[in-house]
Amino acid sequence: MTDAKLSNIRNFAIVAHIDHGKSTLADRILEICGAVEPRKMRKQYLDTMDLERERGITIKLQSVSLSYKDFNLNLIDTPGHVDFGHEVARSLAACEGAVVLVDAVQGIQAQTLAVCYHAIENDVELIGVLNKIDLPVAEPDKRANEVEKTLGIPAKEVLQISALTGEGVIELLDALIEKVPPPSGDKNAPLRALAFDSHYDRYRGVVSSVRVVDGELKQGQQLKFMQSDSRYEALEIGVRTPTDEKRNELSAGEVGYLIAGVKDLGDIGSGETITDVLEPATEPLDAYSQPKPMVFCGLYPLSSDDIEPLADALKKLQLNDSSFSAVPESSPALGFGYRCGFLGPLHMEVVQQRLEREFDIPIVVTAPSVEFAVVKKSGEEVNISNPGFMPDASEIDLIKEPMLKISILGLKQNLGALMEISQERRGELLNMEYISADRVELEYRMPLAEVVRDFFEQVKSRTSGYASIDYQPDGYEDANLVKVDILLQHEPIDAFSTVIHKDLAYHWGKKMTEKLKETIPRQQFDVPIQAAIGSKIIARETVKAFRKDVTQKLYGGDVTRKKKLLEKQKAGKKKMKSIGSVEVPQDVFVSVLRLDK
Repeated sequence: MTDAKLSNIRNFAIVAHIDHGKSTLADRILEICGAVEPRKMRKQYLDTMDLERERGITIKLQSVSLSYKDFNLNLIDTPGHVDFGHEVARSLAACEGAVVLVDAVQGIQAQTLAVCYHAIENDVELIGVLNKIDLPVAEPDKRANEVEKTLGIPAKEVLQISALTGEGVIELLDALIEKVPPPSGDKNAPLRALAFDSHYDRYRGVVSSVRVVDGELKQGQQLKFMQSDSRYEALEIGVRTPTDEKRNELSAGEVGYLIAGVKDLGDIGSGETITDVLEPATEPLDAYSQPKPMVFCGLYPLSSDDIEPLADALKKLQLNDSSFSAVPESSPALGFGYRCGFLGPLHMEVVQQRLEREFDIPIVVTAPSVEFAVVKKSGEEVNISNPGFMPDASEIDLIKEPMLKISILGLKQNLGALMEISQERRGELLNMEYISADRVELEYRMPLAEVVRDFFEQVKSRTSGYASIDYQPDGYEDANLVKVDILLQHEPIDAFSTVIHKDLAYHWGKKMTEKLKETIPRQQFDVPIQAAIGSKIIARETVKAFRKDVTQKLYGGDVTRKKKLLEKQKAGKKKMKSIGSVEVPQDVFVSVLRLDK
C-alpha cells in the first residue's frame, strides 16, 4: 500500500513483562485481521525460534504489517525479559504507540515499569491494557488502579481484554486507531530509513527490517548506508503480512523488509540510516545508543576444527543481536575462542544455545564474570573482564566492582524473603514503597557480580515466581575482592580462575576443588588440586593414584624382596610425578564450569 496516506498508518509495539500474554495477543490480532488462514494458525505464531516456543518467551522482536478497517497496522511483538531490553528499545524507535499489557492477576511488574518510562522519554503514546480477565482470580479493577498510580494512565481508560478468548481485542484495535498518532514524515523528502533489526538467511543473505521515515524506498534503488558509508542496491523490498510479500516501493511511515545483497555483515548494524546515493539526506536519523555488555564469559569450540565456523556463526548472530560483543582470545587450557559480553545471564544462555542449535557448534562456556576496574599502584587504571588477565596482587592498589540499582516488585508476604536474599548478596536498601495494599517495591544497590550468579533464580524460587526484577547500571565501587586460582599439579588453570569477594573465596575454592576431584580421571600418580589466593593455599583435594599390587607375583622368600619391589615402584612414581602432566578432558571443563548453575 505505497499509496496509503500517512493518516491511515499506525505503528505500535506490544510491551509487557515476561509471560503476561504479548504473543497470545499478537495471535488474536493476526486472526482478527485475517493475516493467517485458520488452518495454518498456531500458538505464538510470531515466535519463529524453537527456543522461544520451548521456553514460552519471546527472545527476538518480530514485525508484521496488517490491514484493519482501511488502516495499515504495523505491529512489533517484543521480548519481556530484562536481558532483552535492547530489543524493546529498538522496537519503540520504530513506533508511535505502545500497548502496555499487564496481567490482571499478577499486576504491573518491574520490567513493564522500566519499558514504560523509556517509552515516555521517546514520546510514545501508551495504551494501558489488562489481560487475562477471563481467569477467576483476576482483579481488573484493583490492577487498573495500580496502573493509574504507577504510570499515570487513568484507571477508567485502561482496557480490559482476554488475549486467550479474544474478548475486548477488537475494542483495543479501535482504541489504537483513535489514540496512536499517525507517523510523521515527508514522502517528497530525500530517503531516510531506519534499519532496526536484521537477520541472516542462508538463501537470501542479510534481510533487514526497516522503517521508512522520509521519502520512498524503491526496488533497484542505489542505497547508501550512512553510518558504515557503504553502498548497495535494493534487490528486494516488501512487507511481512506475516509471510514476506514483495512490493515495488515503501513510502514514508511504512515498515517492511529490505534485501540489498550485503556482503560485509558489519555494514548494516541495528540503527543504520539508509538513504539514496543520488539524492542523499544530509543528516542521519538519531540512532539509539549501543548497550554496554555487563556479563562476560569465554566461548570455546569443543573441536579446534570449529574455530572458523564459530567466528562465522558469531558474526551472523551479531547481525541478528547487536547487543553482545565478541573478541578473539586464547587459553592454554581451552585453545582459541572468543571473549563475549552479554546484557545478562539469560542473554548469555540464549546465545550459547542458539550457537549449538542453529549452527551445530558444540562449545565450552567459561564461568560468567563481570568487568572490574583495577587501579594499579603506579596509578594506572585498567578494565579487566577476564580473571585470567588480572595483574599480580603485588601490583594492585584496589579493585572496583560494577554496581546495579535494582528494582524488585513482589507480594507483601514475600517481603522478608526478598530482603534476606538481597542482604545476603551485599545489597544496600535504598527505598521501599507499597504500590498497593498487597504489593511492595524494593530498591537496592547491589554488586553486579552477586546478581550474575543465581540471583534471579533465587528470587523466583523464594517467592514462588511472584516477584519481578529490573536493573540499571550504577557506577563502580571499591570492594574487597581477590583473585582465586585453581592449581592442578601446582600449575594454574586459567579457565577456572575467578575474582570474588574475599569473604566468599574459601567457600568457592572448596567447592571447586571438590568438584574437580570428582571429575578428573585418576593418574598413575597423586594429583593435588589446590585453590589459591596469590601464594596462599585456601583449599586442597587430592586425586589418588591408581594402585597396582607389584608383589602379587611373589611367593615365598624373604620379606626384603617385597620391600625392594615397593621401593622401586615408589621411586618410579616419584619420577613420573616430577615429569608427568595431567590431561584434563573437555567434559571436565563442561562439567565444572557449570558448577554455579
